[in-house]
Amino acid sequence: MTQENKDILLNLLQQHQELGMADQIDYDKFYLYSIITHSTAIEGSTVTEVEAQLLFDEGITSNKRTIVEQNMNLDLKAAYDYGRLWIKRHEDITVESLVSLAAKVMARTGSQYNSPGGTFDASKGELRRLNVTAGIGGHSYMSYLKVPQKLEAFCRELNERRKHLDATDIAAVYDLSFWAHYQLVTIHPWADGNGRTSRLLMNLLQMEYDLLPTKVLKQDKAEYIQALIDTREAEDIHIFLDRMAHLHCEHLRHDIALYEESTGEEDRKGGQKAKKVDRKGGQKTRDNIIQLISSTPSITTTQMATALGINRSALSKHIKRMQEAGIIRHVGPAKGGYWEVVKEFQ
Repeated sequence: MTQENKDILLNLLQQHQELGMADQIDYDKFYLYSIITHSTAIEGSTVTEVEAQLLFDEGITSNKRTIVEQNMNLDLKAAYDYGRLWIKRHEDITVESLVSLAAKVMARTGSQYNSPGGTFDASKGELRRLNVTAGIGGHSYMSYLKVPQKLEAFCRELNERRKHLDATDIAAVYDLSFWAHYQLVTIHPWADGNGRTSRLLMNLLQMEYDLLPTKVLKQDKAEYIQALIDTREAEDIHIFLDRMAHLHCEHLRHDIALYEESTGEEDRKGGQKAKKVDRKGGQKTRDNIIQLISSTPSITTTQMATALGINRSALSKHIKRMQEAGIIRHVGPAKGGYWEVVKEFQ
């Protein structure tokens, strides 16, 4: 990445650390859930972060989402859980280990293919035996016949780079992870799940050195895909490294701003902490409550609080205000009843 991006990134990471954002209860869990939800959203899933939290923590499925979409999220969570333990062993990354990762990513949604090149099973992470393109009329990836050799070469170079990496050079670690992401998705070893697996590997390489993983949000999709295209056409990896660094910095700025607003800022003049009224945070919580009720009318307040990452007392205050405003209502007995959204919150 450029020196400018490096300076910005290091400054934002220092702010993040000084604010103690990672010390929040369940920060790592909810940050990871966000990564997973957005990674699957880029591939077409419409499962929201709140719905994913309920799915992962409570096993509650949404009647508004398909089983395939929800399985995509469950698979990717299992892949991250597996990968985080594996990467901390600092072992060489091999074709076999990448196949194992891909098998986790595609466990519930992968299919068996019968192609001219032979039969293979995507749910087992097996390498493709057919040629693929990026959509109808899109870019054609390398022939499947070249994939095994290219993947072996990629693993050798990646391990060599890891061996000589200065782990104290944070920008260099991020650059390595972005490089690995680009190389793997360019080889496109599998019939499906290449994007999810490449982003997974990127995040695991960051986690290996205890860095904050990079999110690629669904709203970043156009810029993200264009970065891959521009890099390929210009044959210049620095394009992708800089675009990914830029996205990471943008998300860090956003997260830091939200955290500072929700916790209040110090009034320098009076030396006192003046708490801001967290209107945006409150509205977001109420929007998420509406989303939960719409998705799962029978949801309990305990399940809501867990999904939102707040205590039941705070949740009760939101619920009470929303009921008084006629936004939501509870129908039937406290146990066994259900929620209704009466009107959208403005």
